[in-house]
Amino acid sequence: MHIHDHPVFGERLREPVTFFFEGKPYQAYKGESIASALMANGIKKLGLSRKLVQPRGLFCSRGRCCSCYMTVNGEDHVRTCMKEVEDGMEIFTNSEDPDVRG
Repeated sequence: MHIHDHPVFGERLREPVTFFFEGKPYQAYKGESIASALMANGIKKLGLSRKLVQPRGLFCSRGRCCSCYMTVNGEDHVRTCMKEVEDGMEIFTNSEDPDVRG
């Protein structure tokens, strides 16, 4: 859900873009973070915790935690709260830990 006409800030939405999450198309606005674009489209589960295997969602929204890590355009463990959504971007949840020994 986006706020289209804010009582204080007015009209703040920019041009629309289409991104793909788990292969399905969604709409966002240029300048939004990936995490906020997902939240605006009703997607709150960003992955699973490593130890307890429980749903992970947006936590700090400023790049300090690891709750919003996802695979973006083939790059694993991208902090989606810190990266802007782009037209045609492909986003997937991380299914496993990165291969750091590769």
